[in-house]
Amino acid sequence: MRRPAPQLAGGNPSVKLDANPAQFKPVGPGSSRFFIVTETPMPNDSLLQIGQPAPGFTLPANDGRTISLSQFSGQTVVLYFYPKDDTSGCTREALDFTAEAEAFATAGAAVIGVSKDSVAKHDRFIAKHGLAVTLVSDADGDLCERYGTWVEKSMYGRKDMGIERATFLIGPDGTLRQEWRKVRVPGHVAEVLAAVRAL
Repeated sequence: MRRPAPQLAGGNPSVKLDANPAQFKPVGPGSSRFFIVTETPMPNDSLLQIGQPAPGFTLPANDGRTISLSQFSGQTVVLYFYPKDDTSGCTREALDFTAEAEAFATAGAAVIGVSKDSVAKHDRFIAKHGLAVTLVSDADGDLCERYGTWVEKSMYGRKDMGIERATFLIGPDGTLRQEWRKVRVPGHVAEVLAAVRAL
């Protein structure tokens, strides 16, 4: 018997799909309709390129301030994205940046953290842990989108969208010099500080 052409459930059988047949499974017993059960990475035209201008921003920050990337023209910027205030990994990362705050300042770098938390939450987070970092609120997620850090995550078999832990090193000329994605907190701040000093 001829095997039916793979197609999306409810899809048009005339549409060809560029995928291995092993990726398809029938929707139900005896069904000629199929659905994809493995993910294929999609091209992301918004991915940043080293040496290209870093996306600018103007966002509310802790202590009632407004922070713009343009105000740091001529200065190195460490822009780090993290999932959520006052969680274990995010607190550890913020404390590590705080511990090296003077070293970053001496090296001529400003450290700015980004999450979707509100400014009020940032203020409480900073006060609770005595943090010495600037935190901006990307409430609508626009900056996360432009830096490619708003991604699909999977935990315990459940998928959801969230902020990928990532850090971007922006040079005094406003171009992206280095990036770290899917960051693991231990040792990360020391690596970023070494990169700042090497500029």
